[in-house]
Amino acid sequence: MKIDSEDFRVPPGRRVRLRKWPTDIKPLYKSGKQYKEALVEDVRNLSALQHLLYASDNYALLLIFQAMDAAGKDGAISHVLSGVNPQGCEVHSFKQPSAEEAEHDFLWRTTCRLPARGKVGVFNRSYYEEVLVVRVHPEILQSQGLPEQLMEGKTIWEGRYRSIVELEEHLYRNGTRVIKFFLHLSKEEQRRRLLKRIDVPEKNWKFSLSDVKERKFWNDYMEAYEECIGATSTKVAPWHIVPADDKLNARLIVSRIVIDTLEGLNMSYPGVSRTRRAELRSIRRHLAG
Repeated sequence: MKIDSEDFRVPPGRRVRLRKWPTDIKPLYKSGKQYKEALVEDVRNLSALQHLLYASDNYALLLIFQAMDAAGKDGAISHVLSGVNPQGCEVHSFKQPSAEEAEHDFLWRTTCRLPARGKVGVFNRSYYEEVLVVRVHPEILQSQGLPEQLMEGKTIWEGRYRSIVELEEHLYRNGTRVIKFFLHLSKEEQRRRLLKRIDVPEKNWKFSLSDVKERKFWNDYMEAYEECIGATSTKVAPWHIVPADDKLNARLIVSRIVIDTLEGLNMSYPGVSRTRRAELRSIRRHLAG
């Protein structure tokens, strides 16, 4: 089944209601074998495109993954990017800020990890945590030491949305393409996955009591995601809402969106001048003996 990236893209300015976006869709594969074949093909294409990205050295690619716990961010990253050259890709996970990070503006710690031209950067959670977790748990905001007059009502969130949009527009103007994924998981599927982490010994290490505690704030998180996605999905840095109840489907969708984005850059390998070609021919004659 052909995957159309546009089916999952959030148009700029659209009000987002997550209950209207599916967490599960008809499988995009007919069997486990077909899924593996499709993913292998996507991984092969991504590897070639990453090599071209590095060689052309004009663009950088930043992939941002946000989701509720157990939505499959780690699996999507590891499977989709399994064929990418590690020298050209860096993955960063952002958890609770360190003391040093907390003394800077909320974009500082992620800005330091942005990919260079020719590279792929992956943010497993990102600066968006500052308008998601911090919004659901306002006590975190109170501990950030901001001037009191900057924390009135919705002003703080609107200001942060604007800062994010302006940052992403700045990145676009300087050659970085930003793709944002919200892995849309149902509350019931999350419950099943958390239970599996308890019941399957090999998955015990993944279980955290904090995951269960955060479930109590599910509706608050959905509201925060709706506001955030609606305010920050732009033409140059769109959000994609990916149905995540089926992990295999989600991986195929993510890989297709990344491939479409890279192919849309119309990259090419650097040209070789006549002088350089003559030099190469001379060197070849020498090496051939």
